[in-house]
Amino acid sequence: MATQTRGEAAERRGGDQPPARRNRTSPALFFRQSVAELRKVIWPTRRELITYTTVAMVFIIVMVVIVTSLDYGFTKLVIALFG
Repeated sequence: MATQTRGEAAERRGGDQPPARRNRTSPALFFRQSVAELRKVIWPTRRELITYTTVAMVFIIVMVVIVTSLDYGFTKLVIALFG
């Protein structure tokens, strides 16, 4: 089953046409657009930020403990086997 596309993308698929050049934006336009996008962001409250940071730190500490324990256990196992 074939899919059909419409619009500019379908027109550019012709084999004998060179690919279209992309227009570059100026640094000033990029900065204005970035600021406009940042204004749309819903920033977390202080309480949410503290909660997210705490959850992330607890997760990282738990993972460090797990990986360290496995590393220590495998080290002892290898030393016992090949010692």
